[in-house]
Amino acid sequence: MKYTEVRDFIIEKLVDELAPDLTYHSIDHTLDVLNAAGNLAELEKISTHDRIILETAALFHDSGMLTTYIGHEEAGVDFVRQYLPEFGYKKQDIDIISDMIITTKLPQSATTYLEKILCDADLDYLGREDFFMIAHQLRYEWNILNIRRTTLREWYELQIMFLENHNFFTPSARKLRNEKKEDNLKQVKELVCFMK
Repeated sequence: MKYTEVRDFIIEKLVDELAPDLTYHSIDHTLDVLNAAGNLAELEKISTHDRIILETAALFHDSGMLTTYIGHEEAGVDFVRQYLPEFGYKKQDIDIISDMIITTKLPQSATTYLEKILCDADLDYLGREDFFMIAHQLRYEWNILNIRRTTLREWYELQIMFLENHNFFTPSARKLRNEKKEDNLKQVKELVCFMK
C-alpha cells in the first residue's frame, strides 16, 4: 500500500475540487478527522497496518462530497474502489475501508474496532473547545445549500438532541472527549434558555 502517495493524491483532489460552499465538509474537516483518527490510533495502540487502513478511510470518508451531498458516503466508496487499487491496496483492505466509510453515515452504525475509531474521529469535535465554531460551520453549510434552514434557536435545539443521543464508541474517545462534550451540551442548553 502506497499510503503517502494516496494521502497526497486525495488531499490535492479535495483542495482543488471541493465546492467552496462546503464550510463544514471541507478539507479542514477531512484533515481534522485524519488527525483525530491518528490520535485515537495511538491511544488504542492499533497495528501499523490497521492505522494505514484507518487513516485511508479518514481521508476518503467524505470524498463523495466531490460529486453529491446526499449519499456522499456511498459516492466515497465509489472513489475508494476506483482509486485505491492504483496505489496497491488489496481488495480485502478496500472492502474494509468501504465498510468503514458507510458506518460514518448518521446515525453511525459502527460494529468493528476500526469502524468505531473512525466514527469517533469523525465526531471528535463534539467534545472539544471548538465545538461551537464547527457546529456553526455545518449550520451555515446547510443554510447556504438549502439542506435544512434553521433559526439559531432551532439549531441549538438540534444540537441538544444530537449531543444527548450521541455516544463515543471507544474507551479512548470517551476518556478524551466525554467531559467536554457534556460541558458543551450544558452550554447549548443555557443558550436556549436565554432565547426564551
